[in-house]
Amino acid sequence: MTQHPELEKWIQECAALCQPDKIVWIDGSDAQRDALRAEAVATGELIELNQDKLPGCYFHRTSPTDVARTEHLTYICTKDKENAGPSNNWMSPSEGYRRAAEIFRGSMRGRTMYVIPFSLGPVGSVFSKVGVELTDSVYVVLNMLIMVRCGREVLEVLGTDGRFTRCLHGKADCNPDRRLILHFPEDNTIWSVGSGYGGNVLLSKKCMALRLGSHFAREEGWLAEHMLILGVEAPSGRIEYLAAAFPSACGKTNLAMLVPPEGLTRKGYRIWTVGDDIAWMRIDTDGQLWGVNPETGFFGVAPGTNSTTNPNAIATVRRNTIFTNVLLRENKTVWWEGADGPPPAQGIDWRGDPWRPDAVDEKGKPVPGAHANARFTAPVTQCPSISFRIEHHHGVPISAIVFGGRRARLAPLVYQAYSWQHGVFMGASMASERTAAQYGKIGEVRRDPMAMLPFCGYHMGDYFRHWLQMGQRMRRPPKVFHVNWFRTDEEGEFLWPGYGDNLRVLEWILDRCRGQAEAIASPIGYLPTPDSLDMTGLDLSPKVVEGLLRVDRSEWLKEVESVREHFATFGDRLPHALGDELDSLHRRLLT
Repeated sequence: MTQHPELEKWIQECAALCQPDKIVWIDGSDAQRDALRAEAVATGELIELNQDKLPGCYFHRTSPTDVARTEHLTYICTKDKENAGPSNNWMSPSEGYRRAAEIFRGSMRGRTMYVIPFSLGPVGSVFSKVGVELTDSVYVVLNMLIMVRCGREVLEVLGTDGRFTRCLHGKADCNPDRRLILHFPEDNTIWSVGSGYGGNVLLSKKCMALRLGSHFAREEGWLAEHMLILGVEAPSGRIEYLAAAFPSACGKTNLAMLVPPEGLTRKGYRIWTVGDDIAWMRIDTDGQLWGVNPETGFFGVAPGTNSTTNPNAIATVRRNTIFTNVLLRENKTVWWEGADGPPPAQGIDWRGDPWRPDAVDEKGKPVPGAHANARFTAPVTQCPSISFRIEHHHGVPISAIVFGGRRARLAPLVYQAYSWQHGVFMGASMASERTAAQYGKIGEVRRDPMAMLPFCGYHMGDYFRHWLQMGQRMRRPPKVFHVNWFRTDEEGEFLWPGYGDNLRVLEWILDRCRGQAEAIASPIGYLPTPDSLDMTGLDLSPKVVEGLLRVDRSEWLKEVESVREHFATFGDRLPHALGDELDSLHRRLLT
């Protein structure tokens, strides 16, 4: 299928190492996809679901030891350890290739090696980056066909000498002691071996789109970010777009697919989903930042997703979806904790064992039917709110960048940075508090700069500097904001209703971008005036609104010291501008 000598040579080298029985090229056709589905069902890798209730849907179960990203086995392999930075695991390239090759060697005997040419970003656009993933997993192939643009069209654009990212994946024996996820940014290469879980093996996703993508973005002068992109259509018909970064458990996918509350729907507001996870953003000829979702699918967390939290996600997964590690009902439909309706009377859990709602383990704790990280893989085109510009080669213009976190008492509902530099400081210091669903002490503050701590492929001090430089290159940089949907009262009850009502905050943000909404200066940034937020149809007392927007100077002074400790971890590669912003915040709090 290719006339690219370098690509052909690399495939033969990998085949000589892994020794598959045969090599199959993925052409992106429906006929080939359907044949692979049937093959996966025949071998038991997939279970066909009830085609009357869930047409085109399938179920997959991973090994119980292979259910999430293995961060401790994920490495950045650069010649200079310092370039990987303190937030990444590091391994030398020679050691990485040697150790992984020992596991890859002969691991595909009796198996097929699939060759998947793919494009992140619209094929042939300025955003497009081509990769080729070699894998021995039909599950990976079928997920990739949903998640990215695959097949002949990509090879045509690659031509005979185009640049491509070399992505090699092998399941081997899925032994967690023989598992490595390795990134070689200086070689434009990713090797993943010993896992079958999507986050470790869909190498277009976090591996290429973010870890290698962030490396390419710094070299080439753009941004590869762990961000959603959504458009807000106003009653006038004008659509404006924003990108937003949130740590885990802060509702990123729910915001990307937001359904406006009734009060704002009546006014004529509508949300357009561009992407829920990754944003690639470039400065266009107009001096503005434009962004795309480089993917074509959602790889979302199922537990907690229902018609209240995310009705658009529920509509999206009703067809042509792969469900992973959920509960399988007797009627060949699926269920997970937090799904609509009561749990089924019985079923087969994510481990493959019989399950009932009253099941408990040997310690008397409830046994969940679905794994907490159970997933759905679904095409973005099935989302009712999907943007009509999803394939636009220039992307969409970004008016605002939003950072957020889960802070019970500190951060107000929304505030605006004083400048781009101040906004970079806000992103670099962003944090969230652990919940009962996350590992660690409840309430513990986790710093996650720009929500990129696990995904930045190089030293984060250099990453912050790149952000600062991007602002200097833009004629009209986006305004920067911080939001917090999770502020609580003295009893621990949430003050803000969240979900669709978050549009009220987005409306203020975009009004501020046009200079139309009122705000007051505070030590931390511009705050909304109490009457500048549209509360139509929402019954919140003035006292609650005051609580949502309060800035407690004593608590923020403690935050300053915490951020100072956080910044110290980046050593002398932390840009001086961020230290200056921290000092300025400190002075404003003392004034």
